[in-house]
Amino acid sequence: MAVTIRLSRQGAKKQPNYLVVAMDSQKKRDGAYLAKLGQYFPKAAKPEDKLKCDLEAIKAWQAKGASLSQTVGQLVKKLAK
Repeated sequence: MAVTIRLSRQGAKKQPNYLVVAMDSQKKRDGAYLAKLGQYFPKAAKPEDKLKCDLEAIKAWQAKGASLSQTVGQLVKKLAK
């Protein structure tokens, strides 16, 4: 089982919210996940309110062999600055 840290869509039509989750890479986008690691609000007014993640949990999952999706990798890189 290959674990990927990626986004899972939540929210209403034209008001997206995403969960940053660790899940099996072969599961559907909004399927069952192993762990919730944060939230992403792309339409938030302030840039600092867009992403709320537990960086320690993400690093712990990466240490166990999980890979980041391209989008989550870019978001975490911005958050780590």
